[in-house]
Amino acid sequence: MTDKAGRNVIVHDHERVDDLQRSGLVIIQNPARPRFSMDAVLLSEFAGVKPGDRCIDLGTGTGVIPLLVWARRAPARMVGVEIQADMADMARRSVELNGLSDKIEIVHDDLKNAAEVFGAGRFDVVLSNPPYLALDRGAPSAENDLALARHEVACTLADVTVAAGKLLKSRGRLAMVHRPARLADLLGQMRASHLEPVRLRFVQARSASPPMMVLAEAVKESKAALKIMPTLVLYGEDGRHSDEINHIYFG
Repeated sequence: MTDKAGRNVIVHDHERVDDLQRSGLVIIQNPARPRFSMDAVLLSEFAGVKPGDRCIDLGTGTGVIPLLVWARRAPARMVGVEIQADMADMARRSVELNGLSDKIEIVHDDLKNAAEVFGAGRFDVVLSNPPYLALDRGAPSAENDLALARHEVACTLADVTVAAGKLLKSRGRLAMVHRPARLADLLGQMRASHLEPVRLRFVQARSASPPMMVLAEAVKESKAALKIMPTLVLYGEDGRHSDEINHIYFG
């Protein structure tokens, strides 16, 4: 396939190109490897990114969050860091395919090294959709790539918040998506890294269902009070996506 300037971009035979339904963007994915989910889409909408911000996504996978954040908010700089080489390569090729190599940088590295690579206090916003399961809460997948995506094998929740605390400038913002069962851990680790939780939003499938996700934002060196936002409900009584979900996905 060719990018928007007509240059050839390699898409391997085992990969597919999916439409992100936003600003004409597409993404390369391997059906046999972890792919992006609703969690990443909701985080890209929730994050308080403003035009001109410098942003970094820790554990970017195939790069969906940098692509969607760029389309929604037009940050000045967008970086994605990914530890798995093949996922980082797919993310880089997706950026090329969309003609955004001058806007989005993909770096193959451990997120724990990010502050050394980019420098402390260099970013306005850090985003992360990290592995949800602690190693003492469920056995890791036998497939290493799934273990890395789902369990805290390569990084823990504390690794993410510590890295964010170093990368963010004063009053910079960390936006994350996680599971409600880990909410106490999430808020505790944010505060341990001098990141004060300021916004929470729960996500549930239907109005009568328990929350299945929580979106959280913290601000570095802030004393602001915590705001609980209205719950985001995915489906209406008719089983169709809610109006807000349709807006998030299709604008």
